[in-house]
Amino acid sequence: MPDETPPASPARHVFVYGTLRRGGSNDITRLRPAPRFMGAAQVPGVLYHLGAYPGMALGGPLGVVHGEVYAIEPALEAVLDEIEDLGATPSDEYVKREIVVDVGGQGVPCLVYEINPRYVVSAPRIAGGDWLQAPPSAAL
Repeated sequence: MPDETPPASPARHVFVYGTLRRGGSNDITRLRPAPRFMGAAQVPGVLYHLGAYPGMALGGPLGVVHGEVYAIEPALEAVLDEIEDLGATPSDEYVKREIVVDVGGQGVPCLVYEINPRYVVSAPRIAGGDWLQAPPSAAL
């Protein structure tokens, strides 16, 4: 009799750039179900300082945003949605998008939480695009 086990769905991946990075206040490696680290990465964009956390605007010629890519399960994606305020009563502060991120020379489709542009109109940019290296007053 043939094996009728459905094929495993492809892993979802997420690019994290702020408090969810390893060592951040919402360190993704402390969340469950546990993510699997895929590698460090950069994406084109601008990182803004919003006080206790950053917001990233994708694209543009201004620079890169440093982060990490993790393979995640759907249950962890739901946890991330709650952290980013996209849960049962979503705010409009972040939008979840899917982009391709280069991880070790391979393009990996990744979820990313992008800031709504209206939240960064007067926010300072983080020089160098690295939240974990940004001083509390990281304005350019």
